[in-house]
Amino acid sequence: MRKLLFAAVLLLLCGVLAFGVSAKDFTIGMLVKNVGNPFFEACARGGQEACDELGNTFIFQGPPTPTVEGQIEIIENFIAQNVDAICVSANDFNALVPVLKKAMANGIKVVSFDSAVNPQGRIVHVNQADAEQIGRLQVQAIAEMIGYEGEIAILSAAATMTNQNTWIRWMQEELKDPKYSKMRLAAIVYGDDLRDKSYNEAMGLFKSYPNLKGIISPTTVGISATAKAITDAGLIGKIKLTGLGLPSEMAEWVKNGACEAFYLWNPVDLGYLAAYVAGLLCEGTITGKEGETFTAGRLGERTITKAEDGGTEVLLGPPFRFDASNIDEWKDVF
Repeated sequence: MRKLLFAAVLLLLCGVLAFGVSAKDFTIGMLVKNVGNPFFEACARGGQEACDELGNTFIFQGPPTPTVEGQIEIIENFIAQNVDAICVSANDFNALVPVLKKAMANGIKVVSFDSAVNPQGRIVHVNQADAEQIGRLQVQAIAEMIGYEGEIAILSAAATMTNQNTWIRWMQEELKDPKYSKMRLAAIVYGDDLRDKSYNEAMGLFKSYPNLKGIISPTTVGISATAKAITDAGLIGKIKLTGLGLPSEMAEWVKNGACEAFYLWNPVDLGYLAAYVAGLLCEGTITGKEGETFTAGRLGERTITKAEDGGTEVLLGPPFRFDASNIDEWKDVF
C-alpha cells in the first residue's frame, strides 16, 4: 500500500513539475500587415527577443499584401495550431473582430499593436505613441518646412488602417489652428503600403497639384517611395517631405535633400513590448485591465491605460526626430 501511495505521489509531483516547465513555454504568434515590410521585420526582431527572454516560442507571419482576407486566413491557422497568444497589427479596425473573438473563445490571448483592432477583438493594445501627438507633430513639421504657406498632401497606407486614419484625423484637427490659415490640404491618397503604388501616387500628386509645397507620408513604405519620386522628378527643394520612416531606408534621402526630417519610434522596441505583454498575459501576470502596472524587461515599468477607442493600451513612448544631424547614428540600427 505504501509503495502504491509513494508511486502516486511521485507521479503527481512529476506532473506538477512538467506543468510548471511547459506553462512557461507559450507560443506567441505575431501577425503583421504584410511580409517584406522592413518596419515589421524590425518588429519581428523585437518580438523574438522578448520571447527568448521569457522562454516562449515566437512565430512571425503576414500576408504577401496588406489585406484583411490574408490576415483572417493566418488567424484561422493560428487557432488551428493552438497558439497561446496573437499579436496583430490590423489591416482593418473592425473586420478582424469575428475571427479574433473566435481565437479568444479558444483561450488565445489577443494583443493588437501598431494598428489597433476594435476593443471587442482584443484584450489590450500596444500603442507606439500618442496618436494625437503623432498627427499634430507631422503637420507642425511640414508647416515649418514650407513656411506655413501653400498646398500640402498626405500619402497614407491603406484607407482601412486604424493607425493611419487616426493620425490623419489629428492632422486635420491641427490644421484648423489659425496659424495654418495660408496652408491647404489638397489631397489624401493611399499607396496601400506597396512601394510601386506609393511611388505612382506621389507622381500623381505632382501632376495633379503643380503648386504642391509639401507631402506628409505617415508610413515607412510611403515616405521612402515618395522621397524617391521627389528625387526622380527633380523636385528636391521644391516639394518638402516629412512623415514616419526607417532611418536605414531614409538615410539616402536625407543626405540628398529629398527629406529634411522625419519621425519614428523604434520598431524593434514596439515588437518587443507587444510580445512581452502577450507573454505576461499568458502567464497571468497581467489581465489587460486599466491601471495594472508591470515590468516589460529592458523597457522598464509600464502602466495599462484607457485607450482613445474605449479599450485599454500600453504606450511605448514619444516619436523621435531624425535629420541630417543624427541619421548616421541610426541608419545601421533599424
